[in-house]
Amino acid sequence: MKSIKTFSLIIALALTLVFSLSALAEAPEATAIDKAAFDALIASGPVADADAIAASQWAAAVKEAGILRIGGTRTSFLFSQLDETDNGIRGFDAGLYQLLARYILGDKTKYDLTQVTSSTRESVLTSGQVDAVFATYSITPSRQEIISFAGPYYTSQQAVLIKAGNVEITGIDALADKIVATQSGSTGPSILAEYAPDAIVQEFEDDIQARTAVEQGRADAYVTDYTLILNSIVKNPGAYAVAGDVFGPIDPYGIGLPKDSDGVAFVNTFLKTIEEDGTWAKLWQISLGDRTGISTAPEAPAIAE
Repeated sequence: MKSIKTFSLIIALALTLVFSLSALAEAPEATAIDKAAFDALIASGPVADADAIAASQWAAAVKEAGILRIGGTRTSFLFSQLDETDNGIRGFDAGLYQLLARYILGDKTKYDLTQVTSSTRESVLTSGQVDAVFATYSITPSRQEIISFAGPYYTSQQAVLIKAGNVEITGIDALADKIVATQSGSTGPSILAEYAPDAIVQEFEDDIQARTAVEQGRADAYVTDYTLILNSIVKNPGAYAVAGDVFGPIDPYGIGLPKDSDGVAFVNTFLKTIEEDGTWAKLWQISLGDRTGISTAPEAPAIAE
């Protein structure tokens, strides 16, 4: 009798394993970046002449140090994602700071990345820990009191992320009395105060924690930049959905720099250079367009003078 029970248990475990493997095999896969195309584009980026670098105190300091110190992320699938198979970091933001490293130092690998969150982006600049921050960083008046921005290099709006299959929440107007996640230190709390004043707001340290709260049912929705939501949907097919349309003001992404740094003018010249020679559009297509089914890159936003 004991042997029959043991045999039945083994069969049950085997069937469970088969069904689990089958489910994994049928799960949709995230659209990976074309690594060869990305790497080739960055390697062919423009290089500033010596006079242009010498004319900027900020750029000259980077050149002397021999390394560009960046504040950024390694977990933003479309913007800056670490690939553990080769330790490369790729995506739209990652491509920009690697192009900037090449522009100043002649080598796209001459950068050092410090991980930041929405609530630490200003502090790493004001403490002198990094030279610049590339992290889907919205330009706001309050931030401009503390740091300076180059750009903008991209624009977005806000959107509502929900768990796939949620039919109750249909958009920003359906968030009254709902628990809504957002990132502390981001524009999310003020956006919710204006557009969903009756929502029950829960602030989280980063994007992963906010999305996990939605997955686990601890939050009903998550309000953040549409591009970050698109990032999550592409990375996790079938897990999330967008409720309703994008909303709110145009959200310009900038490159954070130390307050009143002459690096702003230098980085703006860099941005104009890669926009005019087509590098910006090619980077957008490889990082975002090809992975989201969009065939034509948008027009780059006008850079602030």
